Amino acid sequence: MFKVLRNAVAGTVLAIFGATAYLAAMTPPESSPAEAQTVTSNPVGWRDFCRKDPSECIQSGGSTEPLRLTSKYMSVINRINRWVNASIVPTSDLKQWGREEWWSYPDNGNGDCEDYALLKRKMLIEEGFPLQSLLLTIVRNRSGEAHAVLMVRTDHGDFVLDNLTDEMLPWTKTGYRFIKRQSERNPNAWLKLRNASDEEQLTTR
Repeated sequence: MFKVLRNAVAGTVLAIFGATAYLAAMTPPESSPAEAQTVTSNPVGWRDFCRKDPSECIQSGGSTEPLRLTSKYMSVINRINRWVNASIVPTSDLKQWGREEWWSYPDNGNGDCEDYALLKRKMLIEEGFPLQSLLLTIVRNRSGEAHAVLMVRTDHGDFVLDNLTDEMLPWTKTGYRFIKRQSERNPNAWLKLRNASDEEQLTTR
């Protein structure tokens, strides 16, 4: 009798713990807005990407309000971030295309950092996310290398989706130095982040 009761209590505790962990995972975290100030040069990879298919780079227009980060949107973000990270084999542009910088969708299952970011952006748009909340962003990683990530602008602040982690991180918690990102008003305009160094062309890896 006591064994049954003990097992029932243990089961209830585990269920409560699991429910609490689930709710915590679905509770929107807090970040802060990444302040972008002055207009800067577009990455050469983005310019080539738009020349290949101009329809991918059409200005959105309309509202520039950030995404309202609900538990539903968080679930979609986490699912897509993990799926893309697990599905693509890291491969440099030089190895795959014979050139230092070539932005493209990783349709063959291979790609480097900007290709992961492009695919996440495309999949989130297909899920109904507003274009102005999905901004391709160039950073310097902890090793000082140029690196591309996807920034998600929300009413809880700005977050980063990275091919190097499955966790949706507040942009200030990545350990990266942020250089430039797309404007929320126009994906073909890039803005230098506040206090960023004035770096023109960077080769992402």
